Amino acid sequence: MTTERIKRILINRVISPVYTSFRIAKYWILSSCSNVTGTPIRICPVLLNGVGTVIFKKSVTIGVVASPYFYNTYCYIEARNSLSVVSFGDNVFINNNACFISEGEGIYIGADVLIGPSVTIFDSDFHAIDPLKRKLEKKTARVQIEDNVFIGANVTILKGVTIGKNSVIASNSLVSKSIPANVIAGGNPCKIIKEISV
Repeated sequence: MTTERIKRILINRVISPVYTSFRIAKYWILSSCSNVTGTPIRICPVLLNGVGTVIFKKSVTIGVVASPYFYNTYCYIEARNSLSVVSFGDNVFINNNACFISEGEGIYIGADVLIGPSVTIFDSDFHAIDPLKRKLEKKTARVQIEDNVFIGANVTILKGVTIGKNSVIASNSLVSKSIPANVIAGGNPCKIIKEISV
C-alpha cells in the first residue's frame, strides 16, 4: 500500500469523521432554540436559533460530504419570534450552507423537497424600504414550498412565495413571486421557463 493511499484512508476514515463530529456537536451546543420537534440526520453542522418552533418530520437530512462548503460552513435555521415556525416535511434533503429565517408567518417545506447548497429562504423583509421606517417596520408573509420541489444552488426565496408541487427552481434564481406546480423556473426575478410534463 502506498503512502498516499494510507494518507487518504486515514483522512477519510478517521480525521474527517472526528473533525465533522466535533463541528456538529459544537453547533448543536451553541443552538438556542428549545422548541424543536424531531431530529434531523446531521451530516454537517446545524445552528438552530430563536424562540419560535422548528419542526423536522421523518428522515430530514442536512449536509453532503462530497459537496462545496462541507468543512467550513453550517446550516442556519432561525424561528425568530414566538409564533415563527420553520417546518421540514418527510424526506427533505438540504445541502450545505443553507439559511432559513422566519420572523413572521413561517416557512413550510413539504415532503421530498431537494434543496441545493447556499439556498436562502426568508418570510420577512426585515426592514422597510422607507428610510424613516427602516428600523421600525417590516413586512412578513408565509413561504410555502410544496412536495417534490427541487431548488438549485444559490437560490434566494423571499416572503409570500409559494412554489407548487414538482417544480424546479434553477440555480442562482431570486424568487420574489409565487411559482405554479410542474414548471421549471429561473432568473432574477424568477420566471417560468417551461412546463414539466407529468
